[in-house]
Amino acid sequence: MDWIELITVVASVGFTVSVIFIGIVIVLENRNPAKTVTWLMVLYLLPVVGFLFYIFFGRNLRKKKRVKRKEMINPIGDVEAILETQRLVLKQKESFLDEKYYSKKRLMNLLLRNNFSPFSINNKANVLTNGKEKFKAVFEALENAKDHIHIEYFIMKDDKLGTAIRNKLIKKAKEGVKVRIIYDGVGSWRVDFFPSFFAPLRALGADIHCFVPIRVPFLNSKINYRNHRKIIIVDGQVGFVGGINIGDEYLGKGRRFGFWRDTHLRLEGDAVYFLQRIFLQDWEFVAKESLNDARYFPSHGNLGDTLVQVAASGPDTDWESIMQLYYSVMASAQEKIYITTPYFIPDDSILMALKTAALSGLDVRIIIPNRPDYHVVFWATQSYLEELIEAGVKIYQYKKGFVHAKIVMVDGVVASVGTANMDLRSFQLNFEVNAFLFQQEVVERLEQDFLKDLSDCRYISKEEFLRRPFMNKVKESGARVLSPLL
Repeated sequence: MDWIELITVVASVGFTVSVIFIGIVIVLENRNPAKTVTWLMVLYLLPVVGFLFYIFFGRNLRKKKRVKRKEMINPIGDVEAILETQRLVLKQKESFLDEKYYSKKRLMNLLLRNNFSPFSINNKANVLTNGKEKFKAVFEALENAKDHIHIEYFIMKDDKLGTAIRNKLIKKAKEGVKVRIIYDGVGSWRVDFFPSFFAPLRALGADIHCFVPIRVPFLNSKINYRNHRKIIIVDGQVGFVGGINIGDEYLGKGRRFGFWRDTHLRLEGDAVYFLQRIFLQDWEFVAKESLNDARYFPSHGNLGDTLVQVAASGPDTDWESIMQLYYSVMASAQEKIYITTPYFIPDDSILMALKTAALSGLDVRIIIPNRPDYHVVFWATQSYLEELIEAGVKIYQYKKGFVHAKIVMVDGVVASVGTANMDLRSFQLNFEVNAFLFQQEVVERLEQDFLKDLSDCRYISKEEFLRRPFMNKVKESGARVLSPLL
């Protein structure tokens, strides 16, 4: 046996041992059985591909604590004392909540406990429907900035809109406003790869950091754990959160889909403290700089009475908190559940909550895209529809361009708007942020948009769906098998 054959044998044995070791690790991690079986099947059928996919995408960073939990920044006071006070308030039979909100106290308590997120009442919330409304409000807020601008986005592009945002930030930096930006290394890979885009801002003293840069994508163990948040905070007074990234397609100017249906929120008041808190925690993670300063948490006047709780989730937290919140609000529904989501790959608990609600006679409606942007995800979504339709859930496919909004509305009194999709990636892998709103007027505005969107949708009847082509069923089944990995 020559040395080449010896190296080949040693490498083969080493690789086989590694695959077996990973298989044992997957079993011992006590994951969801479906995910465990899927990973083992991939390793068995495609050992080389499965090995690489597990190394780069499969490791459970939440469990292994390899993404360190960021220190809690509490310049707004003793958060634990606030949390305990609010827990006691919610235990009272009579509280500041109207009777129609009593059933949602469970959700508010869950936010206090699994997300350490106090509720705030002194807020004003404006629903921004689609990119035109959002960016009009954003440019206005940026123009009025006096002290600081904090931006955190999954996707920032160097196109016409991205350049306009950058140029506005250059103008404000020249005026002495401190600009800080966090962009994701995968979603914003172009502005990361071409540093000239941010160079004029950096030259003026703006601090800009990439969230886990991907220099050699397939050699980075955290490629699958992305910062999917979309946050802007201006002077600690105005905050933006929702589904709309920074790019021309989010204004409906993309060639592929044309019209882009999305939703964002403009917040004023104490809820902005908690968006700011999330940003500063992420800033400390990427910049290794603590900004625990009261200037970022200015006092607010009497702005309104919209009750808001801001929830963040990610692999650095102990709980899959947004998934738990979605489940809790659905399980507590008494009349109706309206959902808009571009990606629908639910876990078993969400699926059961929706089917049980529909079988109980509640009005459950879901809007999903009619055209895919990611084909495997699209077909995986289709695989869940038959059992939902059988239970009485009404499914609508959006035909006017692409729907990208991430909204859950329940009983006309509570709604969630944010960055988290109704899929396993958002629930378990990505860093996300949602605002939960308990205010009838705001929820009614979101419902009006939802009902208007239905006119641009195709309703999928049970009879029609059961007649779908056989090849569609094959695609659905194949994608469903892979859904725990998507």
